[in-house]
Amino acid sequence: MTEPVATPPQSRGGRQRATIYDVAEAAGVSKSLVSLVLQGSPKVSTSRRTSVERAIAELNYRPSRAAAALAGHRSRTIGVVVDDFRNLWFVDLLDGMREIFEPLGLSAIVADSAHDAGGGLTVIDNFVASKADALVIACEPTPEMMVAQDIPVVVAGNRARAIPGATVISSDDARGARIATQHLIDLGHIHIGHLTGEGGSAALRGESYRQTMIDAGLEPITRSGSGRTNEPDGFAAAQRLLADEPATTAVFAANDTMALGALAAVHDIGRRVPEDVSLIGYDNSPLASSQILRLTTIEDDSRDVGRLVARAVVAVLDDERTDAAGLVEPSLVIRASTGAPSSR
Repeated sequence: MTEPVATPPQSRGGRQRATIYDVAEAAGVSKSLVSLVLQGSPKVSTSRRTSVERAIAELNYRPSRAAAALAGHRSRTIGVVVDDFRNLWFVDLLDGMREIFEPLGLSAIVADSAHDAGGGLTVIDNFVASKADALVIACEPTPEMMVAQDIPVVVAGNRARAIPGATVISSDDARGARIATQHLIDLGHIHIGHLTGEGGSAALRGESYRQTMIDAGLEPITRSGSGRTNEPDGFAAAQRLLADEPATTAVFAANDTMALGALAAVHDIGRRVPEDVSLIGYDNSPLASSQILRLTTIEDDSRDVGRLVARAVVAVLDDERTDAAGLVEPSLVIRASTGAPSSR
């Protein structure tokens, strides 16, 4: 029987490193036969082994060290790097990843990039030393995250700094911010402020807010705290906004956590949400649906982002080509924190 020739998935530009499909195509054999050669199986004929070895050499193919995890030769752990355990966006993200990893026997190990791993090691050093099979970067990448080792990387969320060769999975931040801003405009608000911080997602949301305001003939007003997107920064940014622009009747915060800080700032000056100031967040985190906040927000489906991230990890573990990026569509969740402006 003639050995079937492997047909590699259509290349979509996601990875440049040669894959097992490239080797199979170049050698004119199946992916499974290439796997047998890589395993040193005696079942492969000399001529076919020679063809495969020649293709490996010509393509400079390196067997995926992560793919070996699925064969039981690696740690079966995925390193996940976050930047703030207090950010509830990570809760659903990790839950979505777990749904995909657990049935495959893969475990996610989470580390905070703000803390080193001890002994002078960064969290990346620690993951590499412990032979993690892949990395998920769910924070703004630092220089040491530009991973040079032969280890697959998937980035969760839009980031200001790109990691070469990494698959990026995120929600459509620009569309989500446009939906949030337009919701406030449609309610009749004219003086709409935006609270922001550093990072790729915050930058995309901020720019989309600005453009939506300009398109509506309104003046964009943006304030930030110390550069973070946490509750204290939301409080500080809202204080500045309300002091500088007392006519503000609506606030769009870069995430739900900043919105919580903004709520405190509004209350501190004796104003009410939504009677005096409408407030909208982003992420639809568990915080947003709490009875004390009941926050209108943007659902970016971080659980679905987590599932897509996990599937992208599994794809590179299996040495398959993947899309260079994936977007999840956001939607508006209306609760009690937004309404039409008062006539005061």
